[in-house]
Amino acid sequence: MSKKLRLGAFLPGAGQHVAAWRHPDAASSSVFDFEHYKRLAQTAERGLFDAYFLADGLSVNFGGDDAGRRDRSTGFEPVTLFSALSTVTKNIGFIATASTTYEDPYLLARKFASLDHLSAGRSGWNVVTSTDDATARNFGRAQQAVATDRYDRAEEFVDTVTELWDSWEDDAFLRDKASGQFFDPAKLHPPHHKGKHFSVDGALNVSRPPQGYPVIVQAGQSEPGLELAARTAEVVFTAQQSLEDAQAFYRELKSRLPKFGRSADQLKIMPGVSVYVAATEREAQAKLQQLNDLIHPQAGLALLAGLSGGTDLSQYPLDGPFPELPKTVGWVSRQQMMVDIARKHSFSIRQLYQWIATARGHWTIVGTPVQVADQLQLWFENEAADGFNVLPPVLPGSLDDFVDLVIPELQRRGLFRTAYEGKTLRENLGLARPENQHLLVRQDARAA
Repeated sequence: MSKKLRLGAFLPGAGQHVAAWRHPDAASSSVFDFEHYKRLAQTAERGLFDAYFLADGLSVNFGGDDAGRRDRSTGFEPVTLFSALSTVTKNIGFIATASTTYEDPYLLARKFASLDHLSAGRSGWNVVTSTDDATARNFGRAQQAVATDRYDRAEEFVDTVTELWDSWEDDAFLRDKASGQFFDPAKLHPPHHKGKHFSVDGALNVSRPPQGYPVIVQAGQSEPGLELAARTAEVVFTAQQSLEDAQAFYRELKSRLPKFGRSADQLKIMPGVSVYVAATEREAQAKLQQLNDLIHPQAGLALLAGLSGGTDLSQYPLDGPFPELPKTVGWVSRQQMMVDIARKHSFSIRQLYQWIATARGHWTIVGTPVQVADQLQLWFENEAADGFNVLPPVLPGSLDDFVDLVIPELQRRGLFRTAYEGKTLRENLGLARPENQHLLVRQDARAA
């Protein structure tokens, strides 16, 4: 069987483009309309996507929007939404973002284990450390911690959560009505975790998730982020603009796996891609131009502020050169990418936010179904991607376009599935189910 690419669908509210909500066909009033998200999930499942992904923030002005021009100020908590969507779908996975900086390991482990049970093994956790000062202030802090401190906490956080998911062996619950034995105490393993950041002295009060662990996803591109991903992540969402940059990232991250005893196929790298597709290239370009014409300058500046650690760019001329930026303790990798794009293309501030507005710094493809598939195939077959996290510009229309136009072309080339291979998110991504760490210790002891 030939290798197949993997696809995630990043489907927030009205779409990925910063002006998506202003598009005449956008579902801009559907941020809290369950039927809207139900339609998106079922369309993505019709397209045989591996997973529905949602990012998440913990402040109203997440991303630097203080002028009320952008639509990302509010939204559902992802695990809550996905729990509901799991009841109206059968195969698609659900990857929810949750922060290691502001969550608690026990509560997070319980929440995601519950989602995995409710969805019959279709959950994933996107591990983030949170980045902006607005979020920090909502949790009693003056400003965000530096990246090294946040990732130090994240390392222990992930370990603590997996210990909690392994509190129970898979066959611990006997439910023997005749004997009155509900579970086997020998198969209960409270973590008794005592570390630098966390202390947990009791078992999780949810049985082991159907997948063993929900799929662990990560998106950081800083040095500590790469190390965390190489040790713990099973899927990495990333942002690159060129084949060469994507290849460099892919090879660098995969090369780090062996020192953690991992092989290349244990980690799927999925760059983000926003697709503007139509029957002709001219029509596809018109779709992009229509959205760019709807960008309000304040919304464009807020977008850049969110990617540059809150830097106020309104003091500079919109059509002047992009200025030097102060270093941030937040979105270090994304800020550098933004600066690199501006320097490479000699962009003004306005030109940069128009470029980034298409997908917030992710790769953008504009063209016919054949042209889009050509580009995806090029990256997939040349060590740049194991698949893609698709970011539709406007919802629901752009998702419909991708499912109806691009998916059939990928299938025609033998690059994408024609039916789901398994029942769980792990099975469809081609990821092994992890053994309970207590069984591994027992096996090692017997081998010794």
